[in-house]
Amino acid sequence: MTLRFRDLLALEPLSADELTFLLDQSRPFQTIQRNPLKKLATLRGKTVALAFFENSTRTRISFATAASRLGADTMNLQAEASSLKKGESLLDTVQTLNAMKPDCLVMRHASSGAADFVARHLDIPVINAGDGTHEHPSQGLLDALTIRDRLGTIENLNVTILGDLQHSRVARSNIHLLGKFGCRFTLCGPAMWVPQELEEIGAPGVSIRRVFRLEEALEDADVVLVLRVQTERMHEPSISNEDYVLGYQLNAERLRRAKPNALVLHPGPMNRGSEITPEVADGPQSCVLEQVTNGIAVRMALLFLLISGPAEDSAHPVANSAEESQPPRNRRSTDKKDLSHASD
Repeated sequence: MTLRFRDLLALEPLSADELTFLLDQSRPFQTIQRNPLKKLATLRGKTVALAFFENSTRTRISFATAASRLGADTMNLQAEASSLKKGESLLDTVQTLNAMKPDCLVMRHASSGAADFVARHLDIPVINAGDGTHEHPSQGLLDALTIRDRLGTIENLNVTILGDLQHSRVARSNIHLLGKFGCRFTLCGPAMWVPQELEEIGAPGVSIRRVFRLEEALEDADVVLVLRVQTERMHEPSISNEDYVLGYQLNAERLRRAKPNALVLHPGPMNRGSEITPEVADGPQSCVLEQVTNGIAVRMALLFLLISGPAEDSAHPVANSAEESQPPRNRRSTDKKDLSHASD
């Protein structure tokens, strides 16, 4: 029997079993990335609509590549060409796309809750590719897959997250996912970017602490997730690039305070010389390029599961696991209060 999903809008509502299922379904697609011929016919005749109302390069290309490798066609809407700039409402825009009969909508938007809002009005699956400061579900999944591949587990790890946590949907998705496997979190950055309410965003029982000294944050860390800091935030009165580098840049000397095999993750794009040094970004503990490769595998799995449903036999590219459940369309996070732009 298999789990079935109607949309993927957030990781917060999903159980550990559901999250494990999604990670396991990505494994066959990891193998495909290593093959000389990467093209499948699994979704031939299907169309994936990519609606990116917020500028993106990596996530958009990753989803487009995932669709192409499954044999699907894509239709693209990008922020700079969007009818929203001409005054059209979000709902009118996506309903126009829906009238072109795609089989799935992948959506990024600067407002928290936008993907949830759209999914309630469409009859096709919706994948949230990042909404405001709410969540970035596929990034959380690819990060967890990368950690599991390297360390063999995502259970009971010490995870340090560095940078602009206040505006980071990547941090939230990682906390929601890894927290369900007993991971403990240390959040570190300038005080105005690590507000006290972040201690409450995890599920009950999840250990989240805030510290403001990088050296303390790195002690005993199994995983270090470095967040991209938008350059415009470096010009805020309370922080400068020089101050950030001095206090929070991850360099080789500081990384030695973590465990010897600690992993370094970064959602990209990296500001080398600001939040991370080249010696760390390109070092043996860095998983940055593995994250990119695993991102395609995760997104292939998501598109396959949402458009075709899980396989009924092991001969299909996706193996069965878990037990059948109802599509979790109504099990979404209701956090829509933050409409600011996210940092990753």
